[in-house]
Amino acid sequence: MSRPYSSAGSNSHPPYMDPRYQYPETPTTASTSTSDAQWAYGPGSRPYTGAGEDLYEEDESEDEDVFAYLPPTTAEQQAAQQQQQQQQQQQQMHIQPATAPLASVQPVTYPNSRPALSSPTPVLPPTTPVHPSAARHIDTPDSLVPPESFRMRTLKERVPRQNKTPEVHVSLEDPDPELGRLRPKRSISSDHVMEELPGPSELHDHKFAKTGDGATLSSLHFTSSRRSDFSVEYEPQLEEEDDSPYPEVRASVSNIDDPEMPALTFRVWAMGLFLCMLAASANTFFNFRYPAPSLAPLVMLLIAYPIGKFLAFALPIYDYQVPRWLGGGTFSFNPGPFNIKEHVLLYIMSNVATAPGYAMNVIIAAEEFYNIRLGVGWSICLMIATQLTGFGLAGMCRRYLVQPASMIWPQNLVVCTLLNTLHAEDDEPARGGITRFKFFLYVSAGAFLWQFLPGFLFTALSAFSWICWFRPRDLKINQLFGVYSGLGMGVLTFDWSQIAYIGSPLMVPWWAEVHVMLGFIIFYWILAPIMYYKNVWNFAYLPMSTGGPYDRFGKSYDILRVIDIEHHSLNVTAYEEYSRLYLPATYAITYLLAFSISTAVLVHTILYHGPTLLAGIKNLRIEEDDVHARLMRHYPEVPDWWYLLSLAIFFALAMISALVWPTGMPWWGMPFSLLLPTVYIVPIAYVYAMTGQPLNINLLAEVIPGSLIPGKPLPNMIFKSYAVQSLAEALTFVQDLKLGHYIKVSPRATFMVQMVSTLMSAFVQVGVKEWMFRNVKDICKDTQPQKLTCPHNRVYFTASAVWGLIGPTRTFGQGATYHPQLYALLFGAIIPIPFWLWQRKFPQSRLRYVNMPVLLNGPMWIPPATGINYSSWFVIGFLFRKFHTLSVFLLVQAETDVRFGVLEYVVRRRNFRWWSKFNYALSAALDSGTIVSVLFIFFCIQFPLGDKGWIDWWGNTVHMNTADYMKLPYLKAPPEGFS
Repeated sequence: MSRPYSSAGSNSHPPYMDPRYQYPETPTTASTSTSDAQWAYGPGSRPYTGAGEDLYEEDESEDEDVFAYLPPTTAEQQAAQQQQQQQQQQQQMHIQPATAPLASVQPVTYPNSRPALSSPTPVLPPTTPVHPSAARHIDTPDSLVPPESFRMRTLKERVPRQNKTPEVHVSLEDPDPELGRLRPKRSISSDHVMEELPGPSELHDHKFAKTGDGATLSSLHFTSSRRSDFSVEYEPQLEEEDDSPYPEVRASVSNIDDPEMPALTFRVWAMGLFLCMLAASANTFFNFRYPAPSLAPLVMLLIAYPIGKFLAFALPIYDYQVPRWLGGGTFSFNPGPFNIKEHVLLYIMSNVATAPGYAMNVIIAAEEFYNIRLGVGWSICLMIATQLTGFGLAGMCRRYLVQPASMIWPQNLVVCTLLNTLHAEDDEPARGGITRFKFFLYVSAGAFLWQFLPGFLFTALSAFSWICWFRPRDLKINQLFGVYSGLGMGVLTFDWSQIAYIGSPLMVPWWAEVHVMLGFIIFYWILAPIMYYKNVWNFAYLPMSTGGPYDRFGKSYDILRVIDIEHHSLNVTAYEEYSRLYLPATYAITYLLAFSISTAVLVHTILYHGPTLLAGIKNLRIEEDDVHARLMRHYPEVPDWWYLLSLAIFFALAMISALVWPTGMPWWGMPFSLLLPTVYIVPIAYVYAMTGQPLNINLLAEVIPGSLIPGKPLPNMIFKSYAVQSLAEALTFVQDLKLGHYIKVSPRATFMVQMVSTLMSAFVQVGVKEWMFRNVKDICKDTQPQKLTCPHNRVYFTASAVWGLIGPTRTFGQGATYHPQLYALLFGAIIPIPFWLWQRKFPQSRLRYVNMPVLLNGPMWIPPATGINYSSWFVIGFLFRKFHTLSVFLLVQAETDVRFGVLEYVVRRRNFRWWSKFNYALSAALDSGTIVSVLFIFFCIQFPLGDKGWIDWWGNTVHMNTADYMKLPYLKAPPEGFS
């Protein structure tokens, strides 16, 4: 049965329910005089032009935007704020003593048709003239300001209320000044009215009385000219807009939903499975090569858009009747226009299924380096178990990590903005500027072209250590300002991929960026140089910053010299004759921080979020639902037993992979490895959801099996991969559940696409690996002509030998070189307590904003990250929170009325409207353009041309002729070694 093609789907709802609908503006005539404008808008105001200007646009203070500058509030803090608001609402009529009798006061009426109290209406004498503005309808500013596409609007001062009616209070003063600061007050007394001579009187413009919500008191009239001390305080009821309490979410997520919009369609399954198969295959192939790009989920999102539009155009528009034995109903290949809910499901599929599985490192290391071959069946079981056990953990934690509004998940805001930009067909420009979609296209094109400069033509701009270029042999200069083995104190880089290496600086909240940078400065720019030049733990004999262990001769540790490959064990004699392990300064500090954060995050979560966790366990409400949580009530929730069943199935599969095949793993090894992500998922996810900074448990996953199962590399690798991958996948699944929550996708649809795409990806990755190792000659060898040398798998093999064979006892045990680092466990457990006690005693102290897990975890990207990644990341984040330092081109494209030369224009605090509309679009555009450019350079130039696809000139070689690039140490190791 055919049906006419209509706007069903993304446009099936009425206009007023469509987030792209533009509400009509109140017309203003050009002939309105200045006097009329002041009567309509108040003294000293200007008429509203309807061209996108917001009457409420003000400088944003740090107190107004809590999330950007301060951590999200906890459940206890929210309860205190709600109690304060309730106290404020309880302030009703307060009558103050007056020198004049109350009888002398004439009745007062209030404008518009919204009286607050039933006051008697005075009858104006026929001879009393009334200003023309009083005869026409006066709109409030909120009704004048049209919402932009997808709710892009300024942050206004609002107080949540149930009653939208203005109130009139009579009072001498507010009993508590703090209670009244959330809403403006306008006192109306006889001082506001011009006294006139007896006879006809008229209210004059310059003595105009104005209410707080913008309405005029043009109907005020006193028959007596005597001035009274009695005052009427008019407290307008500020209109509440039902939206998220966080400005970042309001700037990127729509607060309107159409439950009838189709989501889990044929297009989703067809495109999603095809794109996931393509991306998983490509990323598995590139995982064995260096250098190589990767198909990121953001790229798949961009690729899916034109394909979805084409399928919506090309597929037949018919409804097919489904047989009753299959459930009945109708089915269509093309339910309507390609919409945002289909698009987000495609992104979710690619986000969970395209990255190479962590267990692939175990398979390659076992087969190629330890010569342990257990077959394809074992590989598939291990891949599925490690990738999907975290799925059950994520589902059981969603009441803590998805439903509360305070769980922001900043990285999702960039995706939401990009999706809204692509699907905002009615995105009208503001102030005569450009739309978000055009802005996204312009910046993406600019980023694409610019990346050719630091990524191909002038690579020294990426590793921009200009001081080292002029002093190439000065060791201290190169170690402090270098970007390869130094601390990166040069601050600048011109490569967006370097700036966003630890996450987009436009995405991470400002308070989190401050914590991250402060931790980096303390531990890497202050502590590391002191320890290095003091030669603590023989640091000065090694490079300042590298990512691998060294021997006592100052050379990279040759792990093959101490391994008995035939028996897969440590050759103790060879180890004692050769050397023990030595770590560079920054690498050792990274382990120090990893020990401290493993306990600090647990203690911090118990102290600050303990009541919330207990409430969730008792199935009590954790937070008041925001608009997004209320809109999600339209969709059936996934039952808990679905997640419990998936957790049981995939854990059983993990036990099978460890015990059925001869891996050497004891029966208690897999339950113990599952215990780590179970304990840490909520504490780590709290930090991740609020800051965008992920924590990892790699160190614990190496130290624990190395201590409990010493001398067995394969069980150590399995233990680590299962613990680390389960936690990482759980965080990804929760992040995508929140993304579906923001876009208003049914949780059951999200459940299905996550499960199916991850299962398919496991089979695809194992299949690609098997084909490559059977058909590619000399794979994982240094002489492989296509550079398929398996660099990531080699690093994993080295780590397995260090922790599985040599073991943590020889590195951190009693009498070992790095044994004092174990005291960091105690330090991490203690350090959150003083700040918690201080904020309990002094709730208004600034120290209440200190978050030790974020501060300790921030520098954990080092190595392989260097100081330039942190310093440039922080500078960009600071500038976009404080000063507008974009080029004039971007400024003029964004706002046509921005004057040339304004290069320090306050973006967030002085032009919050610009920030709210373009910040996340800018982040998505820079990421998209840079990634596409990197892929283009690799596939079109470097890969086909090989060594010829590189330009040999000064701009590409100057940074290679420095002590920083050569990784030279401060002291030369003696010939006999330094131990």
